[in-house]
Amino acid sequence: MNPVTMRGLLDDWENRGLLYRVKREVDPRYELGAIINAKNGAQPFLFEKIKGYQSSLAAGLGGDRELLADSIGISPSDFVPKIIDSIVNPIKTTLKETGPVHENVVTGKFDLLDLFPIPTFHADDSGAYYVSGILVVKDLSGRKRYTSIRRMQYLGGNRTNILITSPELQEQYAQFEKLGEPMEVAVMFGVVPAVVLSSQISTHLYHTDKLDVAGALLGQSLDVVKCKTIDLEVLSDAEIVLEGRMLPHEREMEGPFGELAGYYGFRSPQPVVEFSAVTFRDNAINQTIFPSSYEERLPMALVREATLFSTVRQVVPSIKAVHIPMGGVARYHAVIQIEKKTEGDGKQAALAAFASDKDLKHVVVVNDDVDIFDSEDVEWAVATRVQADNDVFIVPGGKGSPLESSHNLRGVTAKMGIDATYPLGQEEMFKRTSVPFEINLEDYL
Repeated sequence: MNPVTMRGLLDDWENRGLLYRVKREVDPRYELGAIINAKNGAQPFLFEKIKGYQSSLAAGLGGDRELLADSIGISPSDFVPKIIDSIVNPIKTTLKETGPVHENVVTGKFDLLDLFPIPTFHADDSGAYYVSGILVVKDLSGRKRYTSIRRMQYLGGNRTNILITSPELQEQYAQFEKLGEPMEVAVMFGVVPAVVLSSQISTHLYHTDKLDVAGALLGQSLDVVKCKTIDLEVLSDAEIVLEGRMLPHEREMEGPFGELAGYYGFRSPQPVVEFSAVTFRDNAINQTIFPSSYEERLPMALVREATLFSTVRQVVPSIKAVHIPMGGVARYHAVIQIEKKTEGDGKQAALAAFASDKDLKHVVVVNDDVDIFDSEDVEWAVATRVQADNDVFIVPGGKGSPLESSHNLRGVTAKMGIDATYPLGQEEMFKRTSVPFEINLEDYL
């Protein structure tokens, strides 16, 4: 059975030699991030001693494709069908009276910085940030529950501000603000990668409860408990939960901050959250993600792959696989593998890809003899099968990502599709060389 708690996962990975345990004291200001970033967020770490605190801290749990697959009990090649099936067949959460996350409850007057470390990552960041918390909210009706990851800048005491880029969340907050009411929020730390992965599913597209999707990814219902000071449910086995309210008509300046693409984001006024309680397990293990590392990029890439595959399949049924690589910042580049049936399949697949995701800038379509997870093999296909005047097309002035610096120069983004498939009927000309003899090199050394 897949571990449904972060503690269970850490124990499992440590027993198999997959976890790095850091015993030396680490400063949460820059030093912590530097260690995580040394492995680009793709190596699980457990830091035993954080300077100024008694608690430990985990990072790098969801930045490696094979380890993330291992955490939910599948092979890496099964991510797309598993995500699609979990969206279609979610497993509802189970409400419990109480749980481990309520072993300790802090209310009244408190300072967030006194309880658990809040890291500072980049040289020019405006301050200390929470970046890994899973935000839980409900709509005005109180019936629909949503989760997502939102960065929060520490403002002092029990206050942070919060960057909400999701149109759905912005609309929900605007509805509360119009009524002059605060929006209740809970923020969970210390969860398994499946919960982070499910949080990246588009609310706008699927309108599903993402904690139910996380349960389906793990193959079992996840236990939730009611918060102590607000009307929200959180995971019973989360390590730490912050409970509070997003205040109406109140903004504080946020940023600059080192964002997804490796550049600093702009400084701007953002909503303020005032926290009313912090609950946590005994010997709580804090959690963070290094911004722009693979741990931030991979979950969003995997969910986008599922959407991309589903969209392209509608017009090119012979699609075999898709890949959104880390080098393309997990959203700007895509590689699509097809079994070419008719001329035009390659360009049609690229056009469908752009329709599936406004953030995509460059799409390469290849035959099914090309390994889309091997960047050198994809480059080889472009080098040997593309004639730019015939196989490359550009769509100017499209929508793009506000997180992408070159997009912000004009407010629009050009899209480039590359059809790296060879013409039908030319299979012999493009037949790849092979050696009909298998060896084990160790036998010869």
